[in-house]
Amino acid sequence: MIPSQAPVSSPFLQALRAARPVLWTRPDGAANGAAFSLADVQAAHDRFARFAPLLAQLFPELRDSAGVIESPLRAAAAMQQTLGLPTSAGRLWIKADHALPVAGSIKARGGIHEVLEFTEKLALAQGLIVPGDDYRKLGTAAARACFAQYQVAVGSTGNLGLSIGVIASALGFRAAVHMSADAKEWKKARLRARGVEVVEHPGDYEKAVAAGRRQVQADTHGYFVDDERSASLFLGYAAAALRLREQIAQAGIVVDAAHPLFVYLPCGVGGAPGGIAFGLSLLYGPHAHCFFAEPVQSPCFLLRMMAGHGQLPGVPVPPSVYDIGLSNQTEADGLAVPRASDLAYAAVGHSLAGVYTVTDDTLYGDLARLHDSEGLRIEPSAAAGFSGPRQLLGSLAGQQWLRQRGLLPHLARATHLAWTTGGRYVPAEEYEHFLSRGQRLAAAPQAPTDAPPLHHSCRA
Repeated sequence: MIPSQAPVSSPFLQALRAARPVLWTRPDGAANGAAFSLADVQAAHDRFARFAPLLAQLFPELRDSAGVIESPLRAAAAMQQTLGLPTSAGRLWIKADHALPVAGSIKARGGIHEVLEFTEKLALAQGLIVPGDDYRKLGTAAARACFAQYQVAVGSTGNLGLSIGVIASALGFRAAVHMSADAKEWKKARLRARGVEVVEHPGDYEKAVAAGRRQVQADTHGYFVDDERSASLFLGYAAAALRLREQIAQAGIVVDAAHPLFVYLPCGVGGAPGGIAFGLSLLYGPHAHCFFAEPVQSPCFLLRMMAGHGQLPGVPVPPSVYDIGLSNQTEADGLAVPRASDLAYAAVGHSLAGVYTVTDDTLYGDLARLHDSEGLRIEPSAAAGFSGPRQLLGSLAGQQWLRQRGLLPHLARATHLAWTTGGRYVPAEEYEHFLSRGQRLAAAPQAPTDAPPLHHSCRA
């Protein structure tokens, strides 16, 4: 293995700075470790269960599920064929968080969990409930009058803001979402229609979060959901692994040494994919191989992983995408983040399999391919997972990583899981624009298979 302080190859850094797709895999021997336990994840899962009767009362779309917020696990044979992935390399599945009720994205997990945790603590302190109570008491006029004294705020490019705004306003809190310049107009409009205050900032995601944090710190009745630092958000996402384990079992999928699980997760600041990857690592150990997917202009988690292995000499730690000359400009607004969450990195940096980057054109092309093959509607950022199997299986570099891990003999029994993270509430006109652009790109000639993405692995 190359020493930890050795820089990555010059061609790799050149490709990264030139915003070309790259694949990076984690070397062995990372020093950091998890700050949470399975008991912490179970506690978040149990909190969702306690609030389920109230959620079913607040949101008509949750009545059939008795207040459970969950998305389906779907086989994707048609998309697999469209992508040209042979069945000899395993089966493609989709974890369809783009269809999550209430918020319409993966952010319904962490965002809603944190607001529920704040609500629970406040309600217990105010005597609105006692342990063991029916939480539907928190939907009464008296409870809402109490909650109305407090403001819940968050900084967001869009989807987290939607989840926080929707659940906070439904419970009776005053809600504010600090949004960056790259947030979509339809997301702002949807929030305002729910009575949520939208505060617009000219800078990027990081600046919107900082501004929101400063404002709430001065409010004695304010609560700030901090996407960069929140353990509650992280554990809300991690709880998804427990439900996924049930779905995997119901689908007859086996996960063990001879049946590897590959999971491809779109990544912004890292909280959502980090929480899920952490949960899966607790449940499946070395048999779950999680890869984060980032835009070529916003590879913040890739840079954080590289910095953690001494591969970015001369770059500040924690690094920003601006430090290597990237713009952080992407159509995948939910992934437009310049600097990764240290909390997420500390929790999953030791277990994450790798990170790859993808162009906006590829996101749009895969969005269209998914629509045409499976009839699913997603937003561009949610398509990032579909590049994972291609990068891993369709390049010499990916094959090298599989060989080094001893996974090649087991590929025929592998499960590839692309996590689609948002899109349910994209307006029809906006989605038609996405689809039209994507279909034009999907019809264009594909890159030759002998020109794989650049790859870096810290192994001799």
